Amino acid sequence: WANRQCLMHWVREVFYRVFDKELSGKQMPLVYDVAHNIVKLETHEVDSGKLQKLAVHRKGATRAFAPGNPELPEKYIQTGQPVIIPGDMGTASYILTGTHQAMKETFGSTCHGAGRILSRKAAKVAAKGRQIANELESLGIIVKASGRGTIVEEMPDAYKDIDKVISIVKGAGLANVVAKMRPLGVIKG
Repeated sequence: WANRQCLMHWVREVFYRVFDKELSGKQMPLVYDVAHNIVKLETHEVDSGKLQKLAVHRKGATRAFAPGNPELPEKYIQTGQPVIIPGDMGTASYILTGTHQAMKETFGSTCHGAGRILSRKAAKVAAKGRQIANELESLGIIVKASGRGTIVEEMPDAYKDIDKVISIVKGAGLANVVAKMRPLGVIKG
């Protein structure tokens, strides 16, 4: 949690420094915060309807609680848990909401991204001779990274097709699609 709070603070500092006149006196509130790996104490149905408090560890998963779940903050009670499923640097990301099916089947969970099809090492081999940042720039996507190695490890070819992943998530009833977004900029550290 603290790491993400620090990153948010530093991003705000950069925006204020670069756009100081335009942002003077304006707030940049946090829209939504999602942990990448987390354990939470939650109440779920087990053994044919028996409620039980469980420690649910989500690694490679995102919480997707259904509308009406009492563990949701008030502002999400009617819609269900917001779910952000990113693609890769060159493709879409999605905003979805949790479902009752996810509560029954997966303790209110769904995937947290497109998922890799190439290891970092294999991605570096596949990118040999390519200029991934230039390829993304030709798509209108600005990439800033600590080095070329960081970019090639995370290149679009290293990930599954996000549209197929979302189709499976939706088809399984784990989340409902709200919006499809396309990247404008990517920061890799």
